Amino acid sequence: MRDKFKTLEQVKAWEIKEGRGLFSAQHEEIVEGVTTDIYFVKTQEILAKKGLADTVVTAEIFARRDGILVGVPEVMALLKDCSVEVWALEEGQAFKAKEVVMRITGKYCEFGVYETALLGILASSSGWATAAKESKEAAGDSKVLCFGARHVHPAVAPVMERAAVVGGADGASCILGAKLLGIEPAGTVPHTVFLIMGDSVEVARAYHEVMPPQEPRTVLVDTFKDEAEEALRCAEALGPDLQGIRLDTPSERGGVTPELVREIRGRLDLAGYQHVKIFVSGGITPERITLLKEAGADAFGVGSYISGAPAIDMTMDIKEVNGKSIAKRGRIPGITPNERLVKIK
Repeated sequence: MRDKFKTLEQVKAWEIKEGRGLFSAQHEEIVEGVTTDIYFVKTQEILAKKGLADTVVTAEIFARRDGILVGVPEVMALLKDCSVEVWALEEGQAFKAKEVVMRITGKYCEFGVYETALLGILASSSGWATAAKESKEAAGDSKVLCFGARHVHPAVAPVMERAAVVGGADGASCILGAKLLGIEPAGTVPHTVFLIMGDSVEVARAYHEVMPPQEPRTVLVDTFKDEAEEALRCAEALGPDLQGIRLDTPSERGGVTPELVREIRGRLDLAGYQHVKIFVSGGITPERITLLKEAGADAFGVGSYISGAPAIDMTMDIKEVNGKSIAKRGRIPGITPNERLVKIK
């Protein structure tokens, strides 16, 4: 079993290593219990002093609202060396409010200090996955890519984007987030390259020349000129090789509207470029996806709607102590029946 915090003395003796530049928790720190709430360490110490450290308990985790469960593999990695039994819904499975999504049985000293981390893993990942599911449901058969990495701390960006794909997104731009799922990251290029090169058509040609064949030829068209004009210029330059144009018009110019998408679709079709798809990003929400898709948009890049999704509040309750049903007031004592739970440890 890996060493974990068990006393306040251990906590007080723990020091930040000199030269630490990033504030995010390292993997070994999470395992050690450094990210836990201090009251769980106090609980461990009190129980140990009273000879109750090995008390066998059953704990249940339930969610406060409907959602998609994500984070189970991380929880299992955290509990890897703990002598406990675990039942849970499957990764990516939908759950209802108040439904038990995970049950853990074992000596409290084995896993009690991890309550903060366990709940945080499931709460955040499930919140992101649920927002991705809402976006994908609005998009239907149209592709949804997660572009949310820039909105969160880099330490959790891959966790967020992985959760988004599990929740339903078709891909993610964050390299590590995609790689964790065994897929390649997806995305075109930012406005930066257009501003440096000075012309959208030149960037389109350079992208076609430099990027490998498997990379989709999708070009931003909102940097310099009218979006419809730039779309036609790029289509004329690349012809059948242009697969799509991307609209990311800033809010200062009114953002991407259904009217703009409808106009560009019409102008591309009239010019014989029916094969060119329209990819939309920038402040995309499920409601906007519905409107933009009706106007002719073919794919969507969703950022802050997923990355900024609220965590789904998770609660862990002790429901048995040494095999005896128990619960705090307001809860029903004993194990909560849920046939959907599968034993995973």
